[in-house]
Amino acid sequence: MKLLDRYIGKTVISGILGTLLVLLILISFFALIEEVEDVGRGDYRTLDAFKYVLFLMPRQAYDIFPVAVLLGSLIGLGGLASHSELVAIRSAGVSLGRIIFSVMKAGLLVMFLVVLLGEVVAPKSEQHAETVRAEKLYNQTTLKTRYGFWARDGEYFVNIRQILPGSELRDIYIYEFASDRTLKLATHAASARYEDGRWRLQGIKQSRFSEQQVISSDIVTTTWESMINPDLLDVVTRPAMLPAWGLYQYIDFLHSNGQEARVYEVAFWEKIVTPLITLVMVLLSVPFVFGVLRSVGIGQRIFIGAALGVLFLLLNKAFGHMAIVYNIDALFAVSFPGLLFLTIALYFVRRLH
Repeated sequence: MKLLDRYIGKTVISGILGTLLVLLILISFFALIEEVEDVGRGDYRTLDAFKYVLFLMPRQAYDIFPVAVLLGSLIGLGGLASHSELVAIRSAGVSLGRIIFSVMKAGLLVMFLVVLLGEVVAPKSEQHAETVRAEKLYNQTTLKTRYGFWARDGEYFVNIRQILPGSELRDIYIYEFASDRTLKLATHAASARYEDGRWRLQGIKQSRFSEQQVISSDIVTTTWESMINPDLLDVVTRPAMLPAWGLYQYIDFLHSNGQEARVYEVAFWEKIVTPLITLVMVLLSVPFVFGVLRSVGIGQRIFIGAALGVLFLLLNKAFGHMAIVYNIDALFAVSFPGLLFLTIALYFVRRLH
Protein backbone atom coordinates (compact mmCIF):
# COMPACT_ATOMS: atom_id res chain seq x y z
CA MET A 1 0.00 0.00 0.00
CA LYS A 2 2.94 2.33 0.56
CA LEU A 3 3.82 1.94 -3.11
CA LEU A 4 0.25 2.87 -4.04
CA ASP A 5 0.33 5.90 -1.73
CA ARG A 6 3.58 7.10 -3.29
CA TYR A 7 2.32 6.61 -6.84
CA ILE A 8 -1.00 8.37 -6.33
CA GLY A 9 0.62 11.06 -4.21
CA LYS A 10 3.32 11.71 -6.81
CA THR A 11 0.71 11.95 -9.57
CA VAL A 12 -1.53 14.35 -7.64
CA ILE A 13 1.32 16.57 -6.40
CA SER A 14 2.89 16.70 -9.87
CA GLY A 15 -0.44 17.81 -11.31
CA ILE A 16 -0.83 20.49 -8.64
CA LEU A 17 2.70 21.89 -9.01
CA GLY A 18 2.47 21.86 -12.81
CA THR A 19 -0.84 23.68 -12.72
CA LEU A 20 0.50 26.18 -10.20
CA LEU A 21 3.49 26.92 -12.42
CA VAL A 22 1.31 27.54 -15.48
CA LEU A 23 -1.07 29.81 -13.55
CA LEU A 24 1.86 31.73 -12.03
CA ILE A 25 3.41 32.34 -15.44
CA LEU A 26 0.12 33.72 -16.77
CA ILE A 27 -0.54 35.93 -13.76
CA SER A 28 3.05 37.21 -13.65
CA PHE A 29 2.94 38.07 -17.35
CA PHE A 30 -0.10 40.31 -16.88
CA ALA A 31 1.40 41.76 -13.68
CA LEU A 32 4.57 42.65 -15.58
CA ILE A 33 2.58 44.39 -18.31
CA GLU A 34 0.82 46.46 -15.67
CA GLU A 35 4.09 47.19 -13.85
CA VAL A 36 5.85 48.46 -16.98
CA GLU A 37 3.54 51.49 -16.89
CA ASP A 38 5.47 52.76 -13.85
CA VAL A 39 8.89 52.32 -15.45
CA GLY A 40 10.59 55.72 -15.67
CA ARG A 41 9.07 57.14 -12.50
CA GLY A 42 11.81 58.04 -10.04
CA ASP A 43 14.56 55.44 -10.26
CA TYR A 44 12.19 52.64 -11.28
CA ARG A 45 13.58 50.74 -14.28
CA THR A 46 12.59 47.71 -16.36
CA LEU A 47 14.88 45.40 -14.39
CA ASP A 48 13.24 46.63 -11.17
CA ALA A 49 9.82 45.72 -12.62
CA PHE A 50 11.05 42.19 -13.40
CA LYS A 51 12.44 41.83 -9.87
CA TYR A 52 9.22 43.16 -8.34
CA VAL A 53 7.09 40.63 -10.22
CA LEU A 54 9.54 37.84 -9.34
CA PHE A 55 9.44 38.59 -5.60
CA LEU A 56 5.65 38.91 -5.78
CA MET A 57 5.23 35.37 -7.11
CA PRO A 58 5.14 33.61 -3.69
CA ARG A 59 2.20 35.79 -2.64
CA GLN A 60 0.42 35.14 -5.93
CA ALA A 61 1.08 31.42 -5.55
CA TYR A 62 -0.44 31.49 -2.08
CA ASP A 63 -3.54 33.32 -3.32
CA ILE A 64 -4.24 30.93 -6.19
CA PHE A 65 -3.20 27.74 -4.41
CA PRO A 66 -6.78 26.48 -3.80
CA VAL A 67 -7.56 26.80 -7.51
CA ALA A 68 -4.26 25.16 -8.48
CA VAL A 69 -4.95 22.28 -6.05
CA LEU A 70 -8.40 21.63 -7.52
CA LEU A 71 -7.21 21.85 -11.14
CA GLY A 72 -4.04 19.86 -10.47
CA SER A 73 -5.91 17.12 -8.62
CA LEU A 74 -8.44 16.83 -11.43
CA ILE A 75 -5.64 16.65 -14.00
CA GLY A 76 -3.56 14.17 -11.99
CA LEU A 77 -6.38 11.81 -11.06
CA GLY A 78 -7.98 12.35 -14.45
CA GLY A 79 -4.81 11.12 -16.10
CA LEU A 80 -4.97 7.93 -14.03
CA ALA A 81 -8.60 7.50 -15.01
CA SER A 82 -7.93 8.14 -18.72
CA HIS A 83 -5.26 5.41 -18.77
CA SER A 84 -7.57 3.02 -16.87
CA GLU A 85 -5.12 2.89 -13.97
CA LEU A 86 -7.83 3.66 -11.44
CA VAL A 87 -9.91 0.81 -12.87
CA ALA A 88 -6.92 -1.52 -12.50
CA ILE A 89 -6.37 -0.40 -8.92
CA ARG A 90 -10.03 -1.02 -8.09
CA SER A 91 -9.89 -4.42 -9.84
CA ALA A 92 -6.92 -5.37 -7.65
CA GLY A 93 -9.20 -5.13 -4.64
CA VAL A 94 -8.31 -1.64 -3.44
CA SER A 95 -11.40 0.08 -2.06
CA LEU A 96 -12.50 3.55 -3.04
CA GLY A 97 -12.00 4.67 0.58
CA ARG A 98 -8.37 3.51 0.47
CA ILE A 99 -7.77 5.45 -2.76
CA ILE A 100 -9.31 8.56 -1.21
CA PHE A 101 -7.02 8.08 1.80
CA SER A 102 -3.98 8.01 -0.51
CA VAL A 103 -5.19 11.18 -2.24
CA MET A 104 -5.75 12.96 1.08
CA LYS A 105 -2.25 12.02 2.27
CA ALA A 106 -0.93 13.88 -0.75
CA GLY A 107 -3.25 16.74 0.21
CA LEU A 108 -1.64 16.90 3.65
CA LEU A 109 1.79 17.37 2.09
CA VAL A 110 0.39 20.14 -0.07
CA MET A 111 -1.20 21.73 3.00
CA PHE A 112 2.18 21.95 4.74
CA LEU A 113 3.58 23.57 1.60
CA VAL A 114 0.81 26.19 1.75
CA VAL A 115 1.60 26.91 5.41
CA LEU A 116 5.30 27.32 4.62
CA LEU A 117 4.50 29.58 1.68
CA GLY A 118 1.98 31.73 3.54
CA GLU A 119 3.81 32.06 6.86
CA VAL A 120 7.47 32.21 5.88
CA VAL A 121 8.16 32.85 2.20
CA ALA A 122 5.35 35.09 0.90
CA PRO A 123 5.28 37.78 3.67
CA LYS A 124 9.04 38.40 3.54
CA SER A 125 9.22 38.22 -0.24
CA GLU A 126 6.29 40.57 -0.79
CA GLN A 127 7.46 43.05 1.82
CA HIS A 128 10.88 43.18 0.18
CA ALA A 129 9.27 43.65 -3.25
CA GLU A 130 6.92 46.42 -2.13
CA THR A 131 9.58 48.24 -0.09
CA VAL A 132 12.13 48.26 -2.91
CA ARG A 133 9.47 49.35 -5.41
CA ALA A 134 8.33 52.22 -3.19
CA GLU A 135 11.92 53.31 -2.56
CA LYS A 136 12.65 53.36 -6.29
CA LEU A 137 9.46 55.24 -7.14
CA TYR A 138 9.78 57.86 -4.38
CA ASN A 139 13.61 58.03 -4.20
CA GLN A 140 13.70 57.32 -0.47
CA THR A 141 15.78 54.95 1.62
CA THR A 142 13.82 53.01 4.24
CA LEU A 143 14.48 50.40 6.90
CA LYS A 144 12.17 48.43 9.19
CA THR A 145 13.72 47.35 12.52
CA ARG A 146 12.53 46.27 15.97
CA TYR A 147 12.63 49.98 16.87
CA GLY A 148 10.14 50.96 14.18
CA PHE A 149 10.28 52.26 10.65
CA TRP A 150 13.25 54.41 9.56
CA ALA A 151 13.41 56.61 6.46
CA ARG A 152 15.70 59.26 5.06
CA ASP A 153 13.97 62.33 3.66
CA GLY A 154 16.64 64.72 2.32
CA GLU A 155 18.51 66.09 5.35
CA TYR A 156 15.95 64.51 7.70
CA PHE A 157 16.06 61.08 9.31
CA VAL A 158 12.66 59.86 10.49
CA ASN A 159 11.83 57.13 12.98
CA ILE A 160 8.17 56.06 13.23
CA ARG A 161 7.44 53.71 16.10
CA GLN A 162 3.77 52.93 15.32
CA ILE A 163 2.03 52.94 11.92
CA LEU A 164 -1.76 52.66 12.08
CA PRO A 165 -4.35 52.14 9.33
CA GLY A 166 -5.77 55.22 7.68
CA SER A 167 -2.43 57.09 7.25
CA GLU A 168 -2.06 57.68 10.99
CA LEU A 169 1.27 57.56 12.82
CA ARG A 170 2.20 57.48 16.50
CA ASP A 171 5.44 58.23 18.35
CA ILE A 172 7.44 59.94 15.58
CA TYR A 173 11.06 61.15 15.86
CA ILE A 174 12.45 63.56 13.24
CA TYR A 175 16.15 64.44 13.18
CA GLU A 176 17.44 67.30 10.99
CA PHE A 177 21.16 67.47 10.22
CA ALA A 178 23.29 70.30 8.90
CA SER A 179 25.53 69.96 5.84
CA ASP A 180 28.46 69.09 8.12
CA ARG A 181 26.36 66.21 9.57
CA THR A 182 25.86 67.85 12.95
CA LEU A 183 22.43 67.56 14.55
CA LYS A 184 20.43 70.79 14.18
CA LEU A 185 16.94 69.91 15.32
CA ALA A 186 15.32 66.93 17.07
CA THR A 187 11.54 66.70 17.00
CA HIS A 188 9.22 64.25 18.70
CA ALA A 189 5.51 64.17 17.81
CA ALA A 190 2.93 62.14 19.65
CA SER A 191 0.90 61.53 16.48
CA ALA A 192 0.58 62.50 12.84
CA ARG A 193 -2.10 62.21 10.15
CA TYR A 194 -1.80 62.67 6.39
CA GLU A 195 -4.18 65.44 5.24
CA ASP A 196 -4.29 67.35 1.95
CA GLY A 197 -0.92 66.10 0.74
CA ARG A 198 1.06 66.77 3.94
CA TRP A 199 1.46 65.46 7.47
CA ARG A 200 -0.13 67.24 10.44
CA LEU A 201 1.83 66.64 13.65
CA GLN A 202 0.25 66.75 17.12
CA GLY A 203 1.85 66.99 20.59
CA ILE A 204 5.28 68.19 19.49
CA LYS A 205 8.44 68.61 21.55
CA GLN A 206 11.47 70.14 19.82
CA SER A 207 15.11 70.57 20.77
CA ARG A 208 17.25 72.94 18.70
CA PHE A 209 21.00 72.43 18.98
CA SER A 210 23.76 75.00 18.62
CA GLU A 211 27.39 75.18 19.75
CA GLN A 212 26.43 77.22 22.82
CA GLN A 213 23.08 75.80 23.95
CA VAL A 214 20.07 73.58 23.45
CA ILE A 215 16.70 75.31 23.16
CA SER A 216 13.60 73.24 23.89
CA SER A 217 10.03 74.13 22.98
CA ASP A 218 6.55 72.62 22.94
CA ILE A 219 4.17 73.00 19.98
CA VAL A 220 0.54 71.88 19.96
CA THR A 221 0.25 71.22 16.21
CA THR A 222 2.07 71.99 12.96
CA THR A 223 2.37 70.72 9.41
CA TRP A 224 5.29 68.64 8.17
CA GLU A 225 6.24 69.05 4.52
CA SER A 226 7.70 65.59 3.99
CA MET A 227 8.19 63.55 0.85
CA ILE A 228 7.35 60.37 2.78
CA ASN A 229 4.27 59.03 1.03
CA PRO A 230 1.57 56.97 2.80
CA ASP A 231 1.99 54.36 0.05
CA LEU A 232 5.53 53.79 1.30
CA LEU A 233 4.29 53.22 4.84
CA ASP A 234 1.42 51.05 3.69
CA VAL A 235 3.77 48.18 2.88
CA VAL A 236 4.60 47.85 6.59
CA THR A 237 1.04 47.34 7.82
CA ARG A 238 -0.64 45.72 4.81
CA PRO A 239 -2.37 42.54 6.10
CA ALA A 240 -0.89 40.34 3.36
CA MET A 241 2.63 41.28 4.51
CA LEU A 242 2.19 39.74 7.95
CA PRO A 243 2.22 36.06 9.00
CA ALA A 244 -0.62 34.75 11.15
CA TRP A 245 1.21 35.38 14.45
CA GLY A 246 2.12 38.90 13.35
CA LEU A 247 -1.51 39.57 12.43
CA TYR A 248 -2.67 38.26 15.81
CA GLN A 249 -0.29 40.60 17.61
CA TYR A 250 -1.28 43.56 15.44
CA ILE A 251 -5.00 42.88 16.01
CA ASP A 252 -4.37 42.83 19.75
CA PHE A 253 -2.46 46.10 19.46
CA LEU A 254 -5.29 47.76 17.50
CA HIS A 255 -7.92 46.57 19.98
CA SER A 256 -5.89 47.85 22.94
CA ASN A 257 -5.70 51.27 21.24
CA GLY A 258 -9.39 51.40 20.34
CA GLN A 259 -8.73 50.97 16.60
CA GLU A 260 -10.86 49.09 14.07
CA ALA A 261 -9.22 45.74 13.23
CA ARG A 262 -11.82 44.05 11.01
CA VAL A 263 -9.57 44.02 7.91
CA TYR A 264 -6.79 42.34 9.87
CA GLU A 265 -9.19 39.86 11.49
CA VAL A 266 -10.34 38.73 8.03
CA ALA A 267 -6.73 38.39 6.90
CA PHE A 268 -5.85 36.42 10.06
CA TRP A 269 -8.64 33.87 9.62
CA GLU A 270 -7.80 33.54 5.92
CA LYS A 271 -4.29 32.52 7.00
CA ILE A 272 -5.78 29.86 9.29
CA VAL A 273 -8.45 28.56 6.89
CA THR A 274 -6.54 28.56 3.57
CA PRO A 275 -4.38 25.46 4.35
CA LEU A 276 -7.55 23.55 5.25
CA ILE A 277 -9.16 24.67 1.99
CA THR A 278 -6.45 22.81 0.08
CA LEU A 279 -7.65 19.55 1.64
CA VAL A 280 -11.23 20.39 0.67
CA MET A 281 -10.18 20.99 -2.94
CA VAL A 282 -8.31 17.68 -3.09
CA LEU A 283 -11.37 15.87 -1.71
CA LEU A 284 -13.65 17.69 -4.17
CA SER A 285 -11.66 16.36 -7.12
CA VAL A 286 -12.31 12.72 -6.15
CA PRO A 287 -16.06 12.45 -6.90
CA PHE A 288 -15.65 14.29 -10.18
CA VAL A 289 -12.98 11.88 -11.41
CA PHE A 290 -14.73 8.74 -10.13
CA GLY A 291 -18.21 10.01 -10.95
CA VAL A 292 -19.47 12.51 -13.48
CA LEU A 293 -16.09 13.24 -15.11
CA ARG A 294 -14.56 9.78 -15.26
CA SER A 295 -15.15 9.37 -19.02
CA VAL A 296 -14.54 12.93 -20.26
CA GLY A 297 -11.39 14.43 -21.75
CA ILE A 298 -8.77 16.52 -19.96
CA GLY A 299 -10.09 19.71 -21.55
CA GLN A 300 -13.49 19.31 -19.94
CA ARG A 301 -11.91 18.51 -16.57
CA ILE A 302 -9.82 21.69 -16.77
CA PHE A 303 -12.89 23.72 -17.68
CA ILE A 304 -14.94 22.32 -14.77
CA GLY A 305 -12.04 22.76 -12.35
CA ALA A 306 -11.40 26.34 -13.51
CA ALA A 307 -15.09 27.21 -13.18
CA LEU A 308 -15.28 25.82 -9.64
CA GLY A 309 -12.00 27.51 -8.71
CA VAL A 310 -13.16 30.90 -9.98
CA LEU A 311 -16.47 30.44 -8.15
CA PHE A 312 -14.59 29.74 -4.93
CA LEU A 313 -12.34 32.81 -5.34
CA LEU A 314 -15.37 35.04 -6.05
CA LEU A 315 -17.22 33.71 -3.01
CA ASN A 316 -14.13 34.08 -0.85
CA LYS A 317 -13.55 37.69 -1.91
CA ALA A 318 -17.24 38.57 -1.65
CA PHE A 319 -17.64 37.23 1.89
CA GLY A 320 -14.36 38.83 2.95
CA HIS A 321 -15.59 42.24 1.78
CA MET A 322 -19.00 41.64 3.36
CA ALA A 323 -17.32 40.95 6.70
CA ILE A 324 -15.56 44.31 6.51
CA VAL A 325 -18.46 46.40 5.17
CA TYR A 326 -21.38 44.82 7.05
CA ASN A 327 -19.48 43.87 10.22
CA ILE A 328 -20.09 40.13 9.77
CA ASP A 329 -18.11 37.76 11.99
CA ALA A 330 -14.72 37.35 10.30
CA LEU A 331 -14.37 33.61 11.02
CA PHE A 332 -17.82 32.85 9.58
CA ALA A 333 -17.22 34.98 6.46
CA VAL A 334 -13.86 33.38 5.73
CA SER A 335 -15.02 29.82 6.50
CA PHE A 336 -18.35 29.83 4.64
CA PRO A 337 -17.05 29.25 1.06
CA GLY A 338 -14.82 26.43 2.27
CA LEU A 339 -17.63 24.81 4.27
CA LEU A 340 -19.93 25.07 1.25
CA PHE A 341 -17.41 23.30 -0.98
CA LEU A 342 -16.74 20.72 1.75
CA THR A 343 -20.47 19.95 1.94
CA ILE A 344 -20.61 19.54 -1.84
CA ALA A 345 -17.56 17.27 -1.80
CA LEU A 346 -18.91 15.05 1.00
CA TYR A 347 -22.32 14.80 -0.70
CA PHE A 348 -20.83 13.55 -3.97
CA VAL A 349 -18.33 11.27 -2.23
CA ARG A 350 -21.20 9.55 -0.38
CA ARG A 351 -22.98 9.00 -3.70
CA LEU A 352 -19.98 7.05 -5.00
CA HIS A 353 -20.47 4.20 -2.51
